[in-house]
Amino acid sequence: MGRVVLGEAGRMEPQEAWVETDSDGAGALAVVAGGRWDLRGAPRLCDRLEALRPDGAAAAIRIDLSKVDALDTVGAYLLARLADRLKAEGHAVDVTGVRPAHAALFDAVRGTGCAVPVEPERQHLITAMVERTGRATVAMGHGALELVNFLGLMTVAVARLVLHPGRLRAKSVMFHIEQTGLNALPILGLLSFLIGVVLAFQGADQLRRFGAELFVVNLLGVSILREIGILIAAIIVAGRSGSAFTAQIGTMKVNQEVDAIRTLGLDPVELLVLPRALALIISMPLLAFYSNIMGLFGGAVMSWAVLDISFGQFIRQLHGAVTINHFVVGMVKAPVFALVIAMVGCYEGLKVSGSAESVGRLTTKAVVESIFLVIVMDALFSVAFSFFGL
Repeated sequence: MGRVVLGEAGRMEPQEAWVETDSDGAGALAVVAGGRWDLRGAPRLCDRLEALRPDGAAAAIRIDLSKVDALDTVGAYLLARLADRLKAEGHAVDVTGVRPAHAALFDAVRGTGCAVPVEPERQHLITAMVERTGRATVAMGHGALELVNFLGLMTVAVARLVLHPGRLRAKSVMFHIEQTGLNALPILGLLSFLIGVVLAFQGADQLRRFGAELFVVNLLGVSILREIGILIAAIIVAGRSGSAFTAQIGTMKVNQEVDAIRTLGLDPVELLVLPRALALIISMPLLAFYSNIMGLFGGAVMSWAVLDISFGQFIRQLHGAVTINHFVVGMVKAPVFALVIAMVGCYEGLKVSGSAESVGRLTTKAVVESIFLVIVMDALFSVAFSFFGL
């Protein structure tokens, strides 16, 4: 076969790219490239290489690059594209003679060849919404199962502590009682006081229409002791202590301290989770009681200021309005809420994958999940107490 020269007016210029085809002795077609394959000759090279169409009889094609004097990315791409096109046409292509100085560039260019990703078909808006809802539901189910599994790990660790009480780290428990309980008193007291003020003011505004302002004390007593006091305490603790648990354990996970604990043969659940959970279970009933007192005190102050109900009248009316059952109903929820908050906070902390972004994301997720589960548990408690007539 004839030789094709890639120069101007058919003149052979060694410095410019050229290609020729010939038949080797084994019956294969030889495509020999030489000269300088670079960006300057790319427009002419594209047309000439596209015109290079071997007949179907040449089953095997050998591309010889031993005479290529200079090669840049564009030239390497053109040669690689030629080899790929010939392969796609059904020929067995073998590239030989690549100089060591050109080998790395040529291999890198050939290695970048990949199919362009096809844009997925656009779904209907409702179909996409249903699909997202389904995926979120499945993910929520998996998360619930993992949380139950984590509760099982905590139960096993508690059983070990019961059998071997000396394994309990009392100093760590006392430290977390101070952090989750004592240090939370100022913000919890202020918010509970203000909630009591708001409830008293809004209740008085409605009851004044019926001349029953005094019954605002009944409203405050039942609502705060049964629901509001413990809910405010749980939400404050979830946002304050639950997030701290996730951030602390998550930071330890990022710094590989949890891996070091496991390497030492220690159980992270026993060492990190149980002291926090026990401290919160001890602190939450006390915080709930404190929240109840501050909420009632705020309601008493507002009743005295707006309704002219003295503190003595408030206490007498409160004594007749509430019973010990209202107080017990609120306090029974406290340990359960504490366990939920501690479990979620520590669980999300142990899920941190090793980056600061993961710590922030899972800390936010822990707070949201804790508050959600607290409200769900409160609703279940309300249904159960109503069923048993409490």
